[in-house]
Amino acid sequence: MNIESEINKELFVPQNERLLVVLEVQRRQKKRRSFLPTSSREDYTTFICVSVTNTTPQQLLITKVKQFAGSPLFTRRSQWTVKQLKQVNGINPNKDTPELDLVFDNTVDQWVASSSPEKCIFIQVLYRACQTHWESKAGSLVNLGKSLQARRKSMAPPRQTEFINCQSKLTRDASSMNLVIYRCKAFLGRVKKLMVARQKGCRAAASPTGSRGAQRTVGNVVQRMTVALGERGGRLTRAEDRTVRLMHKAQQIADTAHKQHRLSSVHY
Repeated sequence: MNIESEINKELFVPQNERLLVVLEVQRRQKKRRSFLPTSSREDYTTFICVSVTNTTPQQLLITKVKQFAGSPLFTRRSQWTVKQLKQVNGINPNKDTPELDLVFDNTVDQWVASSSPEKCIFIQVLYRACQTHWESKAGSLVNLGKSLQARRKSMAPPRQTEFINCQSKLTRDASSMNLVIYRCKAFLGRVKKLMVARQKGCRAAASPTGSRGAQRTVGNVVQRMTVALGERGGRLTRAEDRTVRLMHKAQQIADTAHKQHRLSSVHY
């Protein structure tokens, strides 16, 4: 069972929630002196989780979860609703990077994800979930406004979460193919880490030359597959851009033809 399944089973299923995505993170901050020993400051792993409730109306939640060293259990530390999530900052809109900021009403969390693909998966899933949530809220307000005409002027639309400095392929239509590619990259990254850890564990039993050679081989294979996936993702993004341009051009042609038809009908 992977980490996401374990967290879901232990923390979210008992609360009647459905886990959407998990991101392992570390604080992104300058190193400062501390009187605490290293073991006291770095004895846990932090995860940021996005979940929805199974009740009606659904709530979209962002939860900080920690797992302390030597313990198989996970602990909820903080939780926010999507209404409290003001902004998601992807830091770099031009390339995949592991950094991101989450801005809430009462705090700003600056994180570094375990890998760039994992962060991209997180942003894409969170963006989709936010869009679905706000669309459902907008529909509810419209229906409520129709039944309560007297109060409609006093009802302000909800403030939506802002996504800035995020690559367009993560937020523009949130392509399912891009999500598949990032999941493959993240899987290859986890495989590489696992293989390296196993190589280190077996280093005492194997010869140093053979161990380094096997590690380089695993690294080269994973690197080649990652590069191939990156090239594939680039081609898909360019294809999506061309499709959007063609659709826009086709729409312009259709509009022109419609106008000409109306003019000819009036003249006739």
